[in-house]
Amino acid sequence: MPITRKESLYFGLIMCFGMVLFMTLYNLYLNDAFGQISFLGGITDFLIGFIVALILDLYLVGPLAKKVAYRLTANTTNVLYKVLTISTCMVIGMAFFMSIYGLVTSYFHNGFSSNSVIKEFFSVFFRNFVVALPLQIIIIGPIVRYIFTKYIKTTQNNLVV
Repeated sequence: MPITRKESLYFGLIMCFGMVLFMTLYNLYLNDAFGQISFLGGITDFLIGFIVALILDLYLVGPLAKKVAYRLTANTTNVLYKVLTISTCMVIGMAFFMSIYGLVTSYFHNGFSSNSVIKEFFSVFFRNFVVALPLQIIIIGPIVRYIFTKYIKTTQNNLVV
């Protein structure tokens, strides 16, 4: 989809915004935090999560996920397989790191509530993954790709002088 660095930045901004927004709402719901957190607190949590996710997307998870996905789909020309593989690799990586982020912030605010950090991590990771994967593949991914190709993507016609 994105070819230039600028296009990658725009694509990442839109994708992270959508995914972090829905996943923040989902995690607030899971933790019964809607009544406990102020509107400003919710916005602050969203913005911090968005910045963390964007940095991960642009500099760590995104490049690594694309490298793995391109190796896995090297023998196919089917674009759908490539898109689904990149999306799945991205969700695995982002769910992994954002679950760590969520645990760290949870422990920072509430202290340790579990005897096993590993068990708690896998619980959070699984809950995030089972929602993030269909959200990415069925809802956010197609919407972002539509917005990107309709309003941002540089076409060959614009490049010809």
